[in-house]
Amino acid sequence: MTDLFRNASPFDLSGRRAIVTGGGGGIGAGLAAGLYTAGAEVLIIGRSESGAEAAEKIGSAGRPVLTRRIDLTDRLALAGGFEEAVSTLGGLDILINCHGRAYVEPAVDFNLGEWDTSIETNLTSVFELCQLAGRHMVPQGSGKIINIASMLSYSGGLRAPAYAAAKGGIVQLTKALANEWSPHGVNVNAIAPGYIRTQLNVHVWQDPLRSEATLARIPSGRWGEPQDLQGTAIFLASDASNYLHGITIAVDGGFLAR
Repeated sequence: MTDLFRNASPFDLSGRRAIVTGGGGGIGAGLAAGLYTAGAEVLIIGRSESGAEAAEKIGSAGRPVLTRRIDLTDRLALAGGFEEAVSTLGGLDILINCHGRAYVEPAVDFNLGEWDTSIETNLTSVFELCQLAGRHMVPQGSGKIINIASMLSYSGGLRAPAYAAAKGGIVQLTKALANEWSPHGVNVNAIAPGYIRTQLNVHVWQDPLRSEATLARIPSGRWGEPQDLQGTAIFLASDASNYLHGITIAVDGGFLAR
């Protein structure tokens, strides 16, 4: 019989090596901080100085958060930079794919160049990062991959067809990889954030009319904060989720339930 008490702290991430992409932004920085607090060694990947700024706020002199600047739309730069990041950490146990972009335009006028960039950023690069991570995790027989989906993984949204298509693809990609890698001890799951208050959507939550309409659909009655996602990320990154594969968890204040 399995010893139910073999691990007194199943949520402890001490000694785990984690990469968080998009870690300079609101949600990404929040997730990086959550993993760090739970004991993981964290490296943030981003394409701007915001990653280094977030790392400085999260880490300490004795236990810094590492960073690497990579343009994730450049496939060669992505592959080389990722391997350098893994080498810097001394291995890889956790990957959170949190980077992304949203381009808004009516579908009849949607620029195909923007479509290509959106799909490359929000879906193709996520697959490549998962693939690269899998090449480390499958041979070692363990690993946790967490992809960041969206409410648009469930609905079509409005005037953001590329983003909706990519985020729908994230849910299916997560299932596909879980089917292949779960027998090898690698957990691939996703988180679908609800309406989280970050600088990316400041134009919505600071608009009284739009904010009121959004809150009317959220049973909890408030916008989410990046720290609201930390517990779910820690759970999915820890031994507590070892039998969870291919699932997307909506952290949305009840939005999808209404």
